[in-house]
Amino acid sequence: MNAERPRYGIVIDSENCMSCYNCFMACRDEHCGFASKLTAPQPHEGHRWMDIRERERGDDNRLVKTASVPTPCSHCVEPACAEAAEPGAVYTRDDGIVIIDPEKAAGNKAIMDACPIGAIYWNEELGMPQKCTMCAELLDEGFAQPRCVGACPNGALFFGDLDDPGSEVSRKIAQGRVTQLPELDGKATNVIHLNIPTVFLAGTVCAPGDEAVEGATVTLTEKSGGSVRTARTNIFGDWEFEWLEKGGVYELKIEAEGYRAVKAEAAVENDHYFGEVMLETID
Repeated sequence: MNAERPRYGIVIDSENCMSCYNCFMACRDEHCGFASKLTAPQPHEGHRWMDIRERERGDDNRLVKTASVPTPCSHCVEPACAEAAEPGAVYTRDDGIVIIDPEKAAGNKAIMDACPIGAIYWNEELGMPQKCTMCAELLDEGFAQPRCVGACPNGALFFGDLDDPGSEVSRKIAQGRVTQLPELDGKATNVIHLNIPTVFLAGTVCAPGDEAVEGATVTLTEKSGGSVRTARTNIFGDWEFEWLEKGGVYELKIEAEGYRAVKAEAAVENDHYFGEVMLETID
């Protein structure tokens, strides 16, 4: 880590999240009913300082898959919550962690309302806004990482110094597909998201007799830019293209040995299941 002043951050890889909720439970175990020098106790109900936001992906009443985006406070470099607060009620530490002062912020719901991603919660009993502290109180005591990161079993959460190019979080960012929460587009944050899905196009290839065609080649050509991607159908005849541009228009070509090629066009505004394509045998 940077010996002078680390800038702590969490990297969240949605592609590896399996919605086990270990991170959520670790956060509750650490903060529910326990106060620290930085925050009042988290209530036992209503707060999700680590919120696993899940959404179904697909259309035409066909659920193809789900996406999970673990979402704590993003610890923004220029926090909107701080702008809505009285001086000192919300502050950024030297290590980049954004803290809500439990005494100075008491009674100010505007702090909660200012968060663009809804990561600040109102403690009704204590009358104060609260959120993720990145377990700064534990880091100050020498802990290596926040509780949520240590609890993740699937490599979806990483912690370290964002200003150290050799740290694990910096390597993940350099090697991965950086995606931002839409509400924070263009804003600098100390929680970095990887692999939040865009939109996909998927379908199925069948032969007469409703038999799945395995190994068919599906070519996807973007009509505006001309980029070309290919995929092969699996044992169930299914194919899929992920990470497409929302609103893109594509040309599909499906080819399989012994069958006539099929061409079609697809506009992808949202996740879309193209449907079944029935191939015709070559006489």
